Amino acid sequence: MLQGDNRMKKIAVFASGSGSNYQAIIDAIKTGKLKASVELLVCDQPKAYVLDRAKSEQTPTFQFEPKTYGSKEEFEKEIVSELRKYDVEFLILAGYMRLIGPTLLKEFSNRIINIHPSLLPSFPGKNAIGQAFQAGVKVTGVTVHFVDEGMDTGPIIAQQALVIDQDDTEETLAEKIHEIEHELYPETIQSLFEQLFVKKEEVTP
Repeated sequence: MLQGDNRMKKIAVFASGSGSNYQAIIDAIKTGKLKASVELLVCDQPKAYVLDRAKSEQTPTFQFEPKTYGSKEEFEKEIVSELRKYDVEFLILAGYMRLIGPTLLKEFSNRIINIHPSLLPSFPGKNAIGQAFQAGVKVTGVTVHFVDEGMDTGPIIAQQALVIDQDDTEETLAEKIHEIEHELYPETIQSLFEQLFVKKEEVTP
């Protein structure tokens, strides 16, 4: 018998900006497309709009300013402490503009997921949409991947391609990318949770 594996997964969302992917996750939960509960929003920017979204959705928040800590290890230890309070199982990065350090990677090994606005390994790092547009490629897209110690180098979970039209601007391309993200991310997270459930069922005596 499975011990609670079919219940909603407890997740924390990490974000630094507007939080549109946070909102997409919340909306997917409300419609039943994603069987999870957002236990905590972690944000490193005191004026980020995602904090307003979290307040509206009544999501608890942990907001911190990295410059007030002596090291990444120091603030990640505090984050881990907060996550434990809510029994968080998975970390979902949604526009979190910091590399995850060893403290969080060890605590949540193979349980940190990120979304990136390109077809990795092409155009990792910041401004991936702008990188693709300036490079003149004909196809770009979105990647959902596990997080490791590198910059957008973790194992790929899912990808969706997007053809760049001749009349696209960087702004219209960004809009199209974000539309894909808002559908792909919740779907991929749910699919991953379902796969983990099946795998555990297979090994249960």
